[in-house]
Amino acid sequence: MRRSSFALLAALAMVLASPTLAETPPVTPSTTTTPAASDIASSDDPYLWLEDVHGEKALAWVERENARSLPRLKGDPRYETLHQEALTIVNAADRIPSPDLIGHAVFNFWQDPANVRGVWRRTSPESYATTAPAWETVIDLDKLSADEKANWVWGGANCPPPYDKRCLVYLSDGGEDAKTVREFDLDAKSFVDGGFVLPKSKQDVDWLDDDTLILSRDWGPGTMTASSYPFIVKTLKRGQGLDRAVEVFRGKPDDVSVGPAVLHDGDGDRVVLIVRATDFFHSETYQLTDKGMARLDLPSKVNLHGLLAGRLVFTTLEDWRGYKAGDLLAYRPGELADQAKTPPAPSPEHLVFSPGPRQSVEQVAVTAHRLIAAIYDNVRGSLVVFTPGAAAWSSVSLPTAANSSVGVDTASEVDDRVYYAVENFLEPTHLWQADAAAGTRALVKRLPARFDASRDEVEQFEAASSDGTRIPYFVVHPKGMKLDGSNPTILYAYGGFQVSMLPSYSGAIGKLWLERGGVWVLANIRGGGEFGPAWHEAGLKTHRQLVYDDFAAVAKDLIARKITSPRRLGIQGGSNGGLLMGVEFIQHPELWRAVDIEVPLLDMIRIEKIGAGASWVGEYGSPGVPAERAFWEKTSPYQNLKAGVAYPEPFFVTATSDDRVTPVHARKMAAKMQAMGLPFQFFENTNGGHSASANLQERAERVALEFTYFLQKLMD
Repeated sequence: MRRSSFALLAALAMVLASPTLAETPPVTPSTTTTPAASDIASSDDPYLWLEDVHGEKALAWVERENARSLPRLKGDPRYETLHQEALTIVNAADRIPSPDLIGHAVFNFWQDPANVRGVWRRTSPESYATTAPAWETVIDLDKLSADEKANWVWGGANCPPPYDKRCLVYLSDGGEDAKTVREFDLDAKSFVDGGFVLPKSKQDVDWLDDDTLILSRDWGPGTMTASSYPFIVKTLKRGQGLDRAVEVFRGKPDDVSVGPAVLHDGDGDRVVLIVRATDFFHSETYQLTDKGMARLDLPSKVNLHGLLAGRLVFTTLEDWRGYKAGDLLAYRPGELADQAKTPPAPSPEHLVFSPGPRQSVEQVAVTAHRLIAAIYDNVRGSLVVFTPGAAAWSSVSLPTAANSSVGVDTASEVDDRVYYAVENFLEPTHLWQADAAAGTRALVKRLPARFDASRDEVEQFEAASSDGTRIPYFVVHPKGMKLDGSNPTILYAYGGFQVSMLPSYSGAIGKLWLERGGVWVLANIRGGGEFGPAWHEAGLKTHRQLVYDDFAAVAKDLIARKITSPRRLGIQGGSNGGLLMGVEFIQHPELWRAVDIEVPLLDMIRIEKIGAGASWVGEYGSPGVPAERAFWEKTSPYQNLKAGVAYPEPFFVTATSDDRVTPVHARKMAAKMQAMGLPFQFFENTNGGHSASANLQERAERVALEFTYFLQKLMD
């Protein structure tokens, strides 16, 4: 839960990358705006009034639709059993407390029935490795919310080295992306009296020193981009009001965002960066030095990972300086700042790892003296430790289970400790502590099984898409399954923003679906990052139909193999995956019996005027570009809904407090269906932001509602 120096970059990278895979939920007030009078006057959209997110008329409509749909789902005799099963899973005291290394302590944010909003707590690594760690509460969010009469949702903390004493704590009102930031003293376990307090905004903040912040935020009218993110960076001294902050960098209002990141390494080096995102995928990177601002000659499409031995570690997402897209690289800032020199030829000193055609670098973590990378081959994970040398990088693999996913939970900035997790569809998560320098590891936590997996197995198949590309997908199914088309099946995918869908253990899917004889399918369609940047770029903008063809191809392959049939096939996706669901609902109504559309994008013609939609032009294109508008005019779900078509009855799930996508898309699509006399079910939660659930109890309710819907549609 730690909020790192790359908070803004991570937030942008995951703006729509929040698939709601059952029990795992998807990541300024002006982002949810009332439509302008000029829009209303010029639009022929009869449901524009539903874009007034908190308007009285719109909320009355939401209340009516919730009241119509929820009794049908909650009145199902199976609902309460599903709900209790989901509650048992999310509230289980033997869940693995996710570790976060801050200094020499292990921190964790924890929610349970006694701590509904949650507690931020800490212990020692030695205690954490025991079966009953001695946790010390640092912040009690339930108590804080009660004392302040607030609706706080935890947003993370930034506690920089080398002292790890003062933190910037991020608090969200109801789960919004916009957050309040307050200075916190770890030793005193209290907010600093007279310390830094930054009012609610979409903002990114970091420490320049103990008494100085560098930050981007809403500074007043005209200081936020059309995408609803800041574009002006300033420094702020302790004791100063925001009006006295000193500007150090200004982007442009048509940028996506501009934000700072202060990087540290284990040798005491520090680099202050400012990243100007000119669109969702392209950026300019600047270094703030004692001599002023210097632009670094980095790729315009790049993932920055951190600082190691004075070198910036990054993945290039485009061909650059003789390296290919997807390569993991490390350069000293001085080698990037001196643009007068001819860029050197590719060198082993700079190349950390180059993935093959079916490989991808999914994650990179930086310790004090090592890099740890999660590298996937045909959607199966491995973990590799890289060590810098005088002329080249050396590497050694850490052991991981075969055919599994692997990821670093947290990496130390003061030594080479890491905690990493290994899991797959049927094997619960195993959490390991490793010393990346010594190459040693120890199993510290094992998640107990949440369902009986002994009756199931996993297979990987491939389907041929419309252009002949082979699309891999996983099928989790009962052993000895009859291939007669009768198996109730849920097909899940995401297909966007270079986010990979990896094998993962879900107690909710296992208990509520697999144990009842259901089949679960995860499709690795294009738009994701399973095979590197090219896999993502194949489906950008007007090429996006390939993503939708990939998904349909997997469905048709499932049917051709007689794993399932249209009568028994349901589909599910959230956020960008919700758009995927909407398109498939429109384009192939004959293929599905159930369509679960979570926190979706659906009106792709007005997307830039809703929530943070203007920031995603790099992914979807812009309705202001004729060719791109033409594509969406024939593809956008909201615009292509037609009366008289035998659509399946979908289930829309959204949240009033989602200030990223907003509930507008789901509302308008449902209202249009209503006017056409088309059936649908609808649930809009008040809290939860883009995950549509702010706490474990709300998450259990959402999961139970969705699986009740699938049972009604696919098993009845």
